[in-house]
Amino acid sequence: MRFIDQAEIFVKAGKGGDGMVAFRREKYVPAGGPAGGNGGRGGSIIFRAVTHLQTLLDFQYNHQFTAEDGTRGGPKNLTGAAGKDRLIDVPCGTMVFHAETEELLGDLTRESQTLIVAQGGKGGLGNKHFLSNRNRAPEYCLPGLEGEALNLRLELKLLAEVGIIGLPNAGKSTLISVLSAARPKIADYPFTTLVPNLGVVSRPDGDGTVFADIPGLIAGAHQGTGLGHEFLRHVERTRLLVHVIDGTQDDPQEDYQTIQQELKAYGHDLDQRPQVVVLNKIDAVEPDLLQERQADLEAISGSPICLISAVAQQGLDHLLQNIWEALAALNSVQERSCL
Repeated sequence: MRFIDQAEIFVKAGKGGDGMVAFRREKYVPAGGPAGGNGGRGGSIIFRAVTHLQTLLDFQYNHQFTAEDGTRGGPKNLTGAAGKDRLIDVPCGTMVFHAETEELLGDLTRESQTLIVAQGGKGGLGNKHFLSNRNRAPEYCLPGLEGEALNLRLELKLLAEVGIIGLPNAGKSTLISVLSAARPKIADYPFTTLVPNLGVVSRPDGDGTVFADIPGLIAGAHQGTGLGHEFLRHVERTRLLVHVIDGTQDDPQEDYQTIQQELKAYGHDLDQRPQVVVLNKIDAVEPDLLQERQADLEAISGSPICLISAVAQQGLDHLLQNIWEALAALNSVQERSCL
């Protein structure tokens, strides 16, 4: 399945039905008066967030969405039927922008959350509405109003509490595969992972936390180099970053700084996001050299370094313990800020 996280579409709500000019003509009703009903409202365009969709692929080939028009008012004061609303399912995490003004119309982050993006037109008034003491037999009505029509830009930002970042081939996909049921493509060459991968990792209390493997970050990613510029936006949703560094590289410090510089250059305060720094592939590094690289990374990052081997599944319990503690600290800060 292709991962599509941006799309542009056109939506048009339904037109309201016209009002009607009609008069009562029943036998034995000498002064029947006006009896034209109002038109029905046009259908609206409504987005609904769902969890079973993961991409915006459905919008790659279908760019136009319309809702049903309302029907005309009828005689005997009958109101026309309203047009059916058009309900469009989108993945949770979809942001909806007005394509011309770039105004954010809504951010759909919760299951079953809805957003009316185009309001249906109001139905026109029938001649019954214009009855008055001065005008006992109005012979005019109003047409229905056009529904809203606009171009929209959809942008999907994955919803994950923990984002796994790092240079290509650092072992991010292997890590998410051993921590969760995710099964990403894994190979020993860079840029194996071409799309973000989501996995649910079980907490000690039995609940689950969503992890996202963010691919393609290299130097210059924020300017469009590599694949990182396509997926850095997904890091914005995460609360905690797990920065994976390949322990077999000659200069892990430089690798660490490369990613930090890209986060800072991209903006949105990504470089200020809490991080757990991980030195991976420790089973392939001599103990003395590993100790030296750990000390260097701790000095530059200012935080303890988790030593793991995703392939050999070493140090994973300690890593998860650090992640749960970091998330608990974030929850505690959030709760205090709400008091």
